[in-house]
Amino acid sequence: MSTPSMHTTLLTSSHPSLFSARAWTGIAIVVALFASLPALNLIFPNGHPLHMSSYLIALIGKFMCYAMAALALDLIWGYAGILSLGHGLFFALGGYAQGMYLMRAGKATPDIVPDFMTFLSWKSYPWFWSFTEHFWYAMLLVVLVPGLLAFIFGYFAFRSRIKGVYFSIITQALTFAAMLLFFRNETGFGGNNGFTDFKTILGFDITSPDTRAVLYWITLGALLGALVLGRAITQSKLGRVLTAIRDSESRLRFLGYEPLGFKLFVWTVSAVLCGIAGALYVPQVGIINPGEMSTENSIEMVIWVATGGRGTLIGPIIGAGVINGLKTWFTSVLPEFWLYALGMIFVLVTLFLPQGIVGLARKLSQKMTGHAS
Repeated sequence: MSTPSMHTTLLTSSHPSLFSARAWTGIAIVVALFASLPALNLIFPNGHPLHMSSYLIALIGKFMCYAMAALALDLIWGYAGILSLGHGLFFALGGYAQGMYLMRAGKATPDIVPDFMTFLSWKSYPWFWSFTEHFWYAMLLVVLVPGLLAFIFGYFAFRSRIKGVYFSIITQALTFAAMLLFFRNETGFGGNNGFTDFKTILGFDITSPDTRAVLYWITLGALLGALVLGRAITQSKLGRVLTAIRDSESRLRFLGYEPLGFKLFVWTVSAVLCGIAGALYVPQVGIINPGEMSTENSIEMVIWVATGGRGTLIGPIIGAGVINGLKTWFTSVLPEFWLYALGMIFVLVTLFLPQGIVGLARKLSQKMTGHAS
């Protein structure tokens, strides 16, 4: 019988990792560099060569939120082989919980309903928005709502052994249905306009440079924390089981493992990380609306991961930064052609960079090492 040896191999085999001591040194340098950028905005006045504009601070903060969402998607797609086309839903749910708190915090009295509720003749907030004037409760919703929805959906989907393209289509349909629900004015989510007009967060002016800098640093810390969490998961025995699920789920069952619990755990963690990314995104951008749930946004997340390098954790962060940097530039020059350019990028990456930017960097490093030796 070969089963025992196969079982032992699964638990003890090494897993290729980018996170060597040298890589962690590089990460520390990059984090320190990015952490210093808001200081350039606060210390140096406008017109100074070293001044960093508030626009760029907010833009990079937004990119870091996208990077965190891409990392969350990589946990399930890159390591467990679960391709979600609906992670924009979890991102938006976290953003809506944060947005409601920010909208109520900016009012003289938190019980005053916003204009869209006044238009509907509502005198008070619906039950699901109760207690959202409290920051701690809103943050609890940021974690619980995406996590609970992901857990319930994942439990029934994974128990029914839905996977592959069928699972991807269902996640896309779920996100599209939620978007249509949030677009309706009578549901209490602000309709087309969503939530906006944010003024304060925890009593601080949300538009002040100091507050922007703190939000930036919190986002950077959250991204680093998500990276460490992702590394801890993927480098553990759990990570090896997830990789086995990706490579051959039926063989894993033969070895005596039930994939349901492993898939459900990483799926829920991924959704929670996406919700946190959405909550950090909203105060820096200043708005949250149903457009964040569009199928295009979820597909873009997949492109970030593929471009950076699926199954690397670092790759999706790089991919999110590169693609969104190109998007910012392209939409200011030729906005009507951006979707064509995005499609072309995905095709070229699929054909010529199947392992993404990180895969290309590894190949170049190996060639240089080979030539040096």
